[in-house]
Amino acid sequence: MKKFKNKFLVIAVTAFVMLALAQCNKRDNETITYDFEHNLADLNQIQIIGKKIFFDKNLSAPAGQSCASCHNPSTGFSDPQLKTYSEGVVRGSFTNRNAPPLAYLSFSPVRYFDDVDSTFVGGLFLDGRVNTLEEQVRFPLLNHLEMNNSSIAEIVSKVSLANYASLFKNTFGKNIFADTTAAFDAISKAVAEFERSEQVSPFSSKYDAYLAGETSLSAQEIRGLQLFNDTAKGKCANCHPSDDDNDFGAALFTDFTYDNVGLPHNPNATSAQPDLGLGDIVNNSLMNGQFKVPSLRNVAVSAPYFHNGYFDNLNDAARFYSERDVPGKFPAPEVNQNVNKEELGNLNLTVQEIDDIVAFLKTLTDGFQ
Repeated sequence: MKKFKNKFLVIAVTAFVMLALAQCNKRDNETITYDFEHNLADLNQIQIIGKKIFFDKNLSAPAGQSCASCHNPSTGFSDPQLKTYSEGVVRGSFTNRNAPPLAYLSFSPVRYFDDVDSTFVGGLFLDGRVNTLEEQVRFPLLNHLEMNNSSIAEIVSKVSLANYASLFKNTFGKNIFADTTAAFDAISKAVAEFERSEQVSPFSSKYDAYLAGETSLSAQEIRGLQLFNDTAKGKCANCHPSDDDNDFGAALFTDFTYDNVGLPHNPNATSAQPDLGLGDIVNNSLMNGQFKVPSLRNVAVSAPYFHNGYFDNLNDAARFYSERDVPGKFPAPEVNQNVNKEELGNLNLTVQEIDDIVAFLKTLTDGFQ
């Protein structure tokens, strides 16, 4: 009888531990919960069409992948599977960069060169290769590593057969599908307008509620915010400003510039060649290794981090900023040119200070109640 009781106790304890671990894992992989699939009341007609296109899995070749497959609202419009490199609709084909979140991209200005700071500002994609959301929409639809369509005619044909085709014609003209170029322009416009909507950039985080005086931050979150804004200590706000003193009247957590943070090469990368980023786009070696400074909104749910997904843990990413230049801590940069040595590398942050900054970063997740 005693042996049976001991066995029962072991089973009970094991079950309890497994349940506890499951709850921990659940907390570590929280996602944003919205009724994105059905809520259309706050969208105009073009945005509704754009949303339907964005979630339409019939627009890939073969069918099965939509824009939302790699840019899902549950993870701030990044890869919902949190993969380093997203798999395309053709199995075994992978993108060569980590899928960046699409939320808040609509605020990025057209790329220009700032003579004062000697840096490029704005543009879209991690390397700034295009200037508008309309241009950006086209790439994944036609990229053989992503949605794999062979031509714009193929995409237009699929939209013309979709269950929202009549709405599309009512909006853009009954003969819109007769002109392939015009129809593809309309498709791009609709998706871009959806990406400009409040459903994609809702400003609904705890930090937004805090700025509005509707909630308070914990002691740890306040410490993290103070370190984040400290230009001599954490230095985060140097590139990720946390205030709303800008043209948009909202905290965007990016200055839209480009930087080489000295990230090591990811041994799991799909290419062994160094990724030159912006330098390759503008054909200027002084920009080699630079990538666009991302918004930190929803950063806690949009792992992995950086253009090559080197880190899948937010604490490790923050620690990298503090310890990159400490001997033996991290491998050498993938691109040794133009590495930012002034604002990161050896910040001497303690474990507690890094935890505090991460606690603050978690207040930037949308959907706060």
